[in-house]
Amino acid sequence: MENRKRNVHLHVMVTPDELAAIHERMAEAGISNAGAYVRKMALNGYILHIDLTPVKELISLQRRCSNNLNQVAIHAHTYGVYPEEIDGLKRDYEKLWGEVSKVLRELSELVAK
Repeated sequence: MENRKRNVHLHVMVTPDELAAIHERMAEAGISNAGAYVRKMALNGYILHIDLTPVKELISLQRRCSNNLNQVAIHAHTYGVYPEEIDGLKRDYEKLWGEVSKVLRELSELVAK
């Protein structure tokens, strides 16, 4: 191994599923040599680090909104209010939460890749 350009051995353990995913990505990239692929990804690949602080804030705001909706519902049951108003609040909240859930799903799919 002394005459080789790359003479340091690197050993990495993977699961069968991880190995299958590596082979799939190698095929997509048109690379048949696993060592070349792993070396290329380790040296030139990139990892996305996504700052989810705004999403955490969005979830916090969502929880506060839910709490406010519950307080309005309690007030409505105690003192009375038009049922249409409550139904409108519920619809708006469900629509808002649906959009937030969609964004969170998309983000989790990006992170999982």
